[in-house]
Amino acid sequence: MNARVNFFGNPLAAKVLKHINSAGRAVTDSGLPAVTQELVKIRASQINGCGFCTDMHTKDAAAAGETSVRLNLVAAWREATVFTEAERAALELTEQGTRIADAAGGVSDEAWADAAKHYDEDQLVALISLIAVINAYNRINVVNQQPAGDYQPGQFG
Repeated sequence: MNARVNFFGNPLAAKVLKHINSAGRAVTDSGLPAVTQELVKIRASQINGCGFCTDMHTKDAAAAGETSVRLNLVAAWREATVFTEAERAALELTEQGTRIADAAGGVSDEAWADAAKHYDEDQLVALISLIAVINAYNRINVVNQQPAGDYQPGQFG
């Protein structure tokens, strides 16, 4: 499989990615736990079928010390006992925020209330922003058919 265009080498794409990356850095530097950030990126990427981002974020999470058990269970988090209540709330918000088109009402009040029990306002803003940013990356890579498997942890800085 080859990418449709060299997105990472295109000057216009570089301008677009610069802004998306800036938003991503704001979230990275927020008070939202780094482990939660990786779980959110992995789950949204799985839902969207983005192999490139799933590859990247599972490898980055593993390099940061995440266990293979937790990484292997992200897709089945509801049945898994290895996630905290806060992580579960973030994963639910991620699923509903990623599957907006599948749910006529968007994100449920229940999912929002559960997340709000575990995260303060700044963390909630970071969580919403992260869901939006990873979905943007997923869409770029899925539309472009960006190949997965060759990512090296920390490759993009």
